[in-house]
Amino acid sequence: MTSTSLPPQEQSQNLAETTTHHQRKWWEYFTFNTDHKVIGIQYLVTTFIFYCIGGVMADLVRTELRTPEVDFVTPEVYNSLFTLHATVMIFLWIVPAGAGFANYLIPLMVGAKDMAFPRLNALAFWVVPPAGILLIASLVVGDAPDAGWTSYPPLSLMTGKLGEAIWIISVLLLGTSSILGAINFLTTILKMRVPSMGLLQMPLFCWAILSTSALVLISTPVLAGALILLSFDLIAGTSFFNPTGGGDPVIYQHMFWFYSHPAVYIMILPFFGVISEVIPVHSRKPIFGYQAIAYSSLAISFLGLIVWAHHMFTSGIPGWLRMFFMITTMIIAVPTGIKIFSWLATMWGGKIQLNSAMLFAMGFVGTFVIGGISGVMLASVPFDIHVHDTYFVVAHLHYVLFGGAVLGIFAGYYHWFPKITGKMINEFWGKLHFVLTFVGLNMTFLPMHKLGLLGMNRRIAQYDPQFTDLNVICTIGSYILAVSTFPFIFNVIWSWIFGKKAGDNPWNALTLEWTTSSPPSIENFDAPPVITHGPYDYGIELESVENAIVEANVEVNPV
Repeated sequence: MTSTSLPPQEQSQNLAETTTHHQRKWWEYFTFNTDHKVIGIQYLVTTFIFYCIGGVMADLVRTELRTPEVDFVTPEVYNSLFTLHATVMIFLWIVPAGAGFANYLIPLMVGAKDMAFPRLNALAFWVVPPAGILLIASLVVGDAPDAGWTSYPPLSLMTGKLGEAIWIISVLLLGTSSILGAINFLTTILKMRVPSMGLLQMPLFCWAILSTSALVLISTPVLAGALILLSFDLIAGTSFFNPTGGGDPVIYQHMFWFYSHPAVYIMILPFFGVISEVIPVHSRKPIFGYQAIAYSSLAISFLGLIVWAHHMFTSGIPGWLRMFFMITTMIIAVPTGIKIFSWLATMWGGKIQLNSAMLFAMGFVGTFVIGGISGVMLASVPFDIHVHDTYFVVAHLHYVLFGGAVLGIFAGYYHWFPKITGKMINEFWGKLHFVLTFVGLNMTFLPMHKLGLLGMNRRIAQYDPQFTDLNVICTIGSYILAVSTFPFIFNVIWSWIFGKKAGDNPWNALTLEWTTSSPPSIENFDAPPVITHGPYDYGIELESVENAIVEANVEVNPV
């Protein structure tokens, strides 16, 4: 064995380099960087920009719907706006935002230095901006897709070929990004945990991402296959789905929804995980039913694959198939209800801190329950047939995805902002953001339930004048939602630059990411962490230590 010694001056210099945390330069966030933390921030910032763009499209749609006449944009532009709004919000905001949180947090939570495949991780992100720019550019150049985000044939084969082709390419690129990310998350969680962390010692966010990634890998290739075949029909003149050539458009619906209903869980499961992290920390209580929440994520991932045809109750599928999908759709409410019950039980009797993160988490629980209840209603075949393609479905969708996923995103932003930036967020502006968001959300989407029950169809710019008053309320609510974004943007920028220093663990949380510096060093941990307690052992650490001492004394001095 040989060793080398360094002069004391060089030894002290090396020590300073190991204890001083390198701060990233601003331009590094615009490069092909393989650091999972940089990639996580790239995802979160980029997706928020697309959220703002999609929100502008939504407000343009709502402005047209403020009156029953077509008097703001042309019907063609209206069709393109709602097609792009849905596509942007799903594929460029909610899905990649979940990947952003997973990128930043998973290695920290499992005690790893980085993701399993760092270059693949960077590639997964850098597929997203070109896909998004391509999609938005189609609107600017005047040939945007206008067949809806479902792109059903034969309608999608009858509209502008260039716009539809752009939509297909963009969604294929974004699906590729999701698949690459899922491979990375699964490998990192299953193979790169510190030796002292068993599966049942992982934070629940890890369980949520594990379930989401499995769902992505199974369902996304089916959507890719459907879109590739659709592109052949569109460009090469084949007849996979074109009924005039003997194709079957219902097969496209099966392939599309085999991905696109699991996509609802791909969008919501990561933020189930976020809420499971936020609530126990800010309630100062152990999570209620850890294993039930963990296994319910796996149950949702499995059941999510066998419910797709409830979107097709009016498409002529056989009655026995309707009954099967009605039953499975109702059953999937059970594991979701387990999570809701566990979160409420965790908050019950806790020392709740009503900060911004907790307010958004509580808002998530309340509004998601509304979306869940209307989802069980839509699972019933007779009711679904009655309200199919009406604004009741729009209301349900937005209570799940805005009231659920988007509020979950903001809860995550506020909860981990001190860890990511090293600065505390301003609570006044955070609470103002919550109030405006919560009021705007319910004002926009709650009246849509009644609009749907009264028979107002979705996806159309012109409607019966009897629906005008409710549409005016919805439009005003959408403007409040737009305004709610400004205090958030101001708060993030101001707090990041001028905010109070947060310290390593301002929330006194117990998961591993809070044991690192804020922001974390390049390799996350100075030494491999060792698990000494559960991720949610709030208020029971002292009791556990005392029990261990008693057990040790019994072993040494048996009676």
